[in-house]
Amino acid sequence: MTATGNAVWSSRFAFIMASVGFAVGLGNIWRFPYVTGENGGSAFVVIYLLCAVAIGVPCLMAELLVGRRGGGSPPTSMAAVATESGRSHRWRVVGGLGVVTAYTIAITYAVVVGWVLWYLGRALLTGFTDFDAVAAETTFAGLLADNQSMVMWTLVGNVIVGTIIYGGVTAGIERAVTIMMPLMFSLLVGLSVYNYFAGGFIETLQWLFTPDFSKVTGVTFLAAVGQAFFSIGVGMGGMMTYGAYLPKDFSIARGAGMIVLADTFIALLAGFVVFPAVFHFGLDMASGPGLIFQSLPVAFSQMPGGAIFGVLFFLMLTVAGVTSMVGLLESVTSWTKEKLGTTRQRSTILVVGSVTCLSVISVLSYNIWEDYRLLGMNFNELTEALYDKVFLPMAGLLVALFTGWFMHPDHSADELRDDPQWYGPWRGLTRFVVVPAVAIILITGLI
Repeated sequence: MTATGNAVWSSRFAFIMASVGFAVGLGNIWRFPYVTGENGGSAFVVIYLLCAVAIGVPCLMAELLVGRRGGGSPPTSMAAVATESGRSHRWRVVGGLGVVTAYTIAITYAVVVGWVLWYLGRALLTGFTDFDAVAAETTFAGLLADNQSMVMWTLVGNVIVGTIIYGGVTAGIERAVTIMMPLMFSLLVGLSVYNYFAGGFIETLQWLFTPDFSKVTGVTFLAAVGQAFFSIGVGMGGMMTYGAYLPKDFSIARGAGMIVLADTFIALLAGFVVFPAVFHFGLDMASGPGLIFQSLPVAFSQMPGGAIFGVLFFLMLTVAGVTSMVGLLESVTSWTKEKLGTTRQRSTILVVGSVTCLSVISVLSYNIWEDYRLLGMNFNELTEALYDKVFLPMAGLLVALFTGWFMHPDHSADELRDDPQWYGPWRGLTRFVVVPAVAIILITGLI
């Protein structure tokens, strides 16, 4: 236990696995391939890699160092570090914004995890035999119209997530991620090797690693910055919460580098899982979110061994979704436990239970409540707009602004003392690259 009473990761490996599990979610395996497809392929990937290093690593280091120094939930950590630096304790609002962001994302994300579980069940029971484009579209539309199935599978996903968080840092989160993350990595590698022999692999290599910068526009750059920033998991309070469980002898700079490297590597691996099937079977590269749920089942029905491929693919997506949900709701659970002065177990039940109830609204907004609108958006569209365009970039911007310009430099340097050579580059990037870049994302999203 730390001086503040927090649990501590039992090993560096456990922390890395938990953090990579939080960062590597459906945003990497579901969103990265279709965003790459929509933005021209390899030129987007090059810009994305640069942004992951120049923006993602400094943001992640900022959240981890505040979390470790504050030693509590995101609001508590922000208030403690701000007070120590002679700043107003009202900076706690920034940590609170991260918690609100995580909770808001979890409401709609839980439903998507439910979709993945439904498709995993379909892959196990009947597979995707004789699926064509019409059947795939009809199946997905049928799922969106089936409130009972969506609620049931959302509940199943939340029970799995709640069980892991309920067990605590060591017995719950660590035990789960040290099994699930190597499993997910093995599945990704195995599916990529399979695609090498199944077809479309060479076209994928060319697509991902032969950049044509003539296709780059301002939209491409903003999409790359946004994907790099969001896929790493900053601005949601999760990394700050995980940082609070870090021992003092852990190198934040090296840890952040490993997390971003693993996150980026897995995003690229996901491309080698998704794109070969897209090329080989002539699917639409820029088909958006439907790429996973509507296009790939068509490929599974046509490829040799597609029944096994489909099961393994949706099992991998399930692991990614569950570990990300754990990271999202751990920050909310930590704050609830502190705020109400209750046990982890009771706060877990309260948080996961409330998310499940609100997820029902998300489910209904795909069909019978779709036309109930505020500001021209239904519940799902409004929720996504809030966290995607406002909460996430604002939380990330304020954390970078605080650590770069308002936190006492001696305190941030102390947290990075294991690798002092990285302190100068980190502070320079945070102040002069991250702050303006994320401010541009925020302003663009609002406009």
